[in-house]
Amino acid sequence: MANKNDPGFLRATPVLRSADYPRSRAHYVDTLGFTVVEEGGDPPRFGIFERGRSVIFIDAWRGPPEPFDGWVAYLHVTDLDALHAELTRSGATITRATEKTVYGMREFEIRDPDGNVICFGEDTE
Repeated sequence: MANKNDPGFLRATPVLRSADYPRSRAHYVDTLGFTVVEEGGDPPRFGIFERGRSVIFIDAWRGPPEPFDGWVAYLHVTDLDALHAELTRSGATITRATEKTVYGMREFEIRDPDGNVICFGEDTE
């Protein structure tokens, strides 16, 4: 139930840490199909990347991510099979094959060069 005093959240943007910004930039653009919206630093060490309505920040200012065995981002898509085929062709590291979940989603996971795990999911209902 909506609260009439809710401040109106619009979206959330994951901030992924990177040890090597140029490598991450190439991965998100060339392998995952994102576009660069904006970069910061000279040379750049921070970037805003967008694909469709999904936005990811890549931050190399703070160094590599801490080891973590879970998702750092969950991106909702409308054609999971087409995305899976595209990312397979582009050489993405798919770490979990597509599967249907008990909570009504179909999902697969990838791992970026810094070890960040991103899950892509499609609603099955």
